[in-house]
Amino acid sequence: MHVPTPPVPPGVAFPPRRLTLRGQEIFDLALWCGTCPAVFTKLGEPPHADLDVVHERLNVGLQAIDAEVLRAYSQVLPEAEYTALLLEVRPRLVNPGDPGDYFSREQVTTWGINAVDGVEDPGTPYYRTFETSIGSGQHLFELVVPMVPPSWNGQDRVEDYVDAEHELGTAVAYSLLDVVQPATSHGENHDEHWVLTHFLLDGHHKMEAAARTDRPVRLLSVIDETTSLARPDQVDTLVRSRSRAARA
Repeated sequence: MHVPTPPVPPGVAFPPRRLTLRGQEIFDLALWCGTCPAVFTKLGEPPHADLDVVHERLNVGLQAIDAEVLRAYSQVLPEAEYTALLLEVRPRLVNPGDPGDYFSREQVTTWGINAVDGVEDPGTPYYRTFETSIGSGQHLFELVVPMVPPSWNGQDRVEDYVDAEHELGTAVAYSLLDVVQPATSHGENHDEHWVLTHFLLDGHHKMEAAARTDRPVRLLSVIDETTSLARPDQVDTLVRSRSRAARA
């Protein structure tokens, strides 16, 4: 998995920014400009959802960041500077265009509606897990993106997690923090959006079960600082903000 930076095509201001898995382009991401809205648009489906790198350890559930788990995932992640977080999330499934859809609500409030493309459409359901105000005009939005739609999950496995009386274990995600703000005001405000997007590498069934039962699930997030549209000090601010309770 990686987000390559190809040469800039002639006549184009910024190169494409796309998440690839096993050489296949899976998501189109926000451009490298920093003033474009944050996006993840589905481009294709990987052959498998979960990578199952350290299956049993994750099923039992991590109580702390596990160095052996990180070493195992380092074999499939791009070479970069990372910050690892062990989060507890309570996911809520969102479909594009739903009342809770970030792209048709909060993003439109700041960037307005694109005159050419309209409202951004990620092309896939995703989960919202956390949001908070960081400071004046600065808002953190956390999204969990499955590699394949939840409808592709094996429902027998999901039901096993739904019926389980113990905790759901730990999911794993490759994460990007994009700090973006419009260059000019097109919406109702000119807020800075801190969009923390977790792309699931393991835990698709756990995440769906947690959403269906309104239960928390742990998420091991490895934030790629090299590819994120954020400075190191902004990543530090994220870590502090994520450890506090959510605020509207």
